[in-house]
Amino acid sequence: MHISHRQLFFNHIAQTSDFPLALEIERAEGVYLFDTGGKKYFDLISGIAVSNVGHRHPKVLAAIQDQLDKYLHLMVYGEYVQSPQVQLAQALAKTLEFSCSLPSPFGQIDHVYFTNSGTEAVEGAMKLAKRFTRRSEIISCFQAYHGATQGALSLSGEEFFKRNFRPLLSGIRHIRHGQLVDLEKITCRTAAVVIEVIGGEAGVRIPAEGYFKALRQRCSETGTLLIFDEIQTGFGRTGTFWAFESADVYPDILLTAKGMGGGMPLGAFMASSQVMSVLKENPVLGHITTFGGHPVCCAASLATLTILINESLPEKATAKGELIKSLLVHPKIHEVRGKGLMLAAEMDSFAVLKPAIDRCIQAGVITDWFLFCDNSMRLAPPLTISESEIREAVSLLLSALD
Repeated sequence: MHISHRQLFFNHIAQTSDFPLALEIERAEGVYLFDTGGKKYFDLISGIAVSNVGHRHPKVLAAIQDQLDKYLHLMVYGEYVQSPQVQLAQALAKTLEFSCSLPSPFGQIDHVYFTNSGTEAVEGAMKLAKRFTRRSEIISCFQAYHGATQGALSLSGEEFFKRNFRPLLSGIRHIRHGQLVDLEKITCRTAAVVIEVIGGEAGVRIPAEGYFKALRQRCSETGTLLIFDEIQTGFGRTGTFWAFESADVYPDILLTAKGMGGGMPLGAFMASSQVMSVLKENPVLGHITTFGGHPVCCAASLATLTILINESLPEKATAKGELIKSLLVHPKIHEVRGKGLMLAAEMDSFAVLKPAIDRCIQAGVITDWFLFCDNSMRLAPPLTISESEIREAVSLLLSALD
């Protein structure tokens, strides 16, 4: 008896909710997904901010194929000199060669530790901060999401997702994202502050101008490492290559993943040589990964980075985001907030939003909501989306809202 892939999905794929989308996608191209019946969908969430250069970009595919013909995994991270890793690390360091009014006390970020995912980048950064500062307290924000492993989950600012997995890490404190008065909680006992430049799962929240300068100053005064989580915002999504560029401050540790791999699994935590060097001693091999920096993933990432810069996709994302804001006008939408192509369309409630999302999918437009903001629609299409594709997708979306 033939069993459909859909049935096998429910029989054998571990489920994390009772309501998966369960779309059976056969292929993807650019901003589109195609199901087994040939139906076309606009992907307006990019696999949650992953496919920044679109699905199956020809230059990414070429880089992957070129690396496949050379070698795959060779050795655990950091032992062999591998061309895709070193070229990508150099390219990432170049994106961070700029000055700002409030630099890091520990120098420019020029060393990269590759991981398999964003949550692993968070875990590595937490260890690095504790080892460098010899402190144990870490501060993160309420309504922040940094991953689902136990350390990253400990940073989460929502008890709903944590309570049934306790005990988690001790020594975690929380502040409100964007609230200056809370910065006094950062003291000489604090190893690091882990913060999103734009609050992603909180529904795309952007602090007032001056907040990050005050945060940088407080961290510098107390010897606390400032860790920017750019797992969603990095690689051009908000109008600059790194979202923190517009804040005119510089972090001590930077995290990235998602859009980094061009559709391949890859993440990284980055720091100056002074900070990163502590992983070499007491103990030696202070952080280890088997597959982090896989050569095929790194080749795909370097191609992605090159596409973004050569085609000025971060800069173009600003105008595209403004176009979406200007078109997305509807009685059910109270506001559209965000930067570049990281947007949230706020409605009255989840009871209004969820049927709208379902109708959008029926109409061929894939959207979503946010973990900690279930009355706002997520809009984060590939940065390669064209003006005509934006107009068509928004038209379908508005019709679905009607």
